[in-house]
Amino acid sequence: MSSRPSGGPRPSGGPHELGQNLLVDRSVIRAIERLVAPTTGPIVEIGAGDGALTLPLSRSERPVTAVEIDPGVARRLARRAPDNVTVAIRDVLRFRFPKHPHVIVGNLPFHLTTAILRRILAAPHWHTAVLVAQWEVARRRAGVGGASMLTARSWPWFEFTLHERVPARSFRPSPSVDGGLFTMTRRATPLVADRHGYQRFVERVFTGPGRGLREIVARTGQVDRRALDGWLRRTQVGAQALPKDLTAHQWASLWNEVAGHGAPGRPGTGRGGRARR
Repeated sequence: MSSRPSGGPRPSGGPHELGQNLLVDRSVIRAIERLVAPTTGPIVEIGAGDGALTLPLSRSERPVTAVEIDPGVARRLARRAPDNVTVAIRDVLRFRFPKHPHVIVGNLPFHLTTAILRRILAAPHWHTAVLVAQWEVARRRAGVGGASMLTARSWPWFEFTLHERVPARSFRPSPSVDGGLFTMTRRATPLVADRHGYQRFVERVFTGPGRGLREIVARTGQVDRRALDGWLRRTQVGAQALPKDLTAHQWASLWNEVAGHGAPGRPGTGRGGRARR
């Protein structure tokens, strides 16, 4: 691998003007290194900036692709990086992730966190992602204090773990909120088989009307009420619980109940069937 930057030029405004708060806290960088160390395969770093993470990660001698949108910053990093680092001048939202197993590492620009997470979750070949994002985003991605719809849609295929809070002073310049260090790991065996049907169901539940889970799910019309009540009793989920309160395995269990006990007369559902796409 070569440390020479690749990619076409982009307007240069510096990391802060591009929404990047550079990570400068050595203890957080060491924590990221510890999380990456047990993994295997090449590393793709998002938003490499001045190399605060790139250079420590390169010491593993694994191939590292450092993705950086600012051409001036990228060229400076390439001059300092060892031969196992390739610096790619790319917008991560348009970057083509490798078609072989790899690890993603990144201090995500706070204003682009959701868009980048959607991009990562749609990419098929990575197995572990070690990321820093806003504290509240990191908590919700890990389902701490209530999961987001994005997490619930992804849970059957990915595990999310929150590791630590990253104080605002750990960044330069300091943002107005703290960050959070979390990991996403691809499950070896998904919890559900029908991705399309499951994700549509999750969206309907999260956005549907009702004062509690029982009412919301019943109003989707996708499950018989008697079967739904039986599921609530077996799982000890309260009728007034909210969609954000469910765990990954509860979501998978609820979907399997829906797929196996469709509401009578509803097209495309039924015992052992799937909701119509």
